[in-house]
Amino acid sequence: MPARSATVRQLRLPLQRDLPPAEDAFVVSGCNREAHDLIARWPNGVGGILALSGPEGSGKSHLARLWAERVGALPLHGVEAALADPLELEGRPVLLDRAQDADDETLFHLMNLALSGGGAMLMASRAPPIRWKAELPDLRSRLAAVLTVALEEPDEAVLAAMLRARFGERGLKAPDEVIDYLVLRIPRSASAAAAVVDRMDALHRPLSRLLARQVVEESRDLFD
Repeated sequence: MPARSATVRQLRLPLQRDLPPAEDAFVVSGCNREAHDLIARWPNGVGGILALSGPEGSGKSHLARLWAERVGALPLHGVEAALADPLELEGRPVLLDRAQDADDETLFHLMNLALSGGGAMLMASRAPPIRWKAELPDLRSRLAAVLTVALEEPDEAVLAAMLRARFGERGLKAPDEVIDYLVLRIPRSASAAAAVVDRMDALHRPLSRLLARQVVEESRDLFD
């Protein structure tokens, strides 16, 4: 097992990110059902490591946040994980978002803690662990053995929920015909949903299918 650096051992920064409340209900559909159902019952008293992967806007951070809130996990983020207080980590569940950005030594240490009994770690990233770059041979073998569940890009049901949520944040209620129009014509991602809602709201006009069409046609620069 690689030695922890003196710098990491001496740091006592609990670098816990605030977890925003889960305002939006997580919409379970075919693109995320397997991941949702597995995480809803994990770690089930066993502990260990689970990896959650998926493309941008697939909902992995939302799902991971719900898990962290449920189990009281310590949230860490990518490269900042190296600054966490080791004493804060022992025996606690950990959420490591952007896990592929953590350095090898930190990641190996966190995995050891999660496997030592009483701990658990959920790692969220776009790519599955087997595709991460790792120089340490022991870490590569560990990553290859991690149980991984993947989220697919949002389907129509999830994208519709994203759009309704973004409109709702602005105090707007979009007619079903607007949502149905947009779902079939914008990329299936959270960023696309946010961008199109932002542009529609900026025009200060009643939400209609005609307005949705205008914005989609004028937003090719965002979607190409």
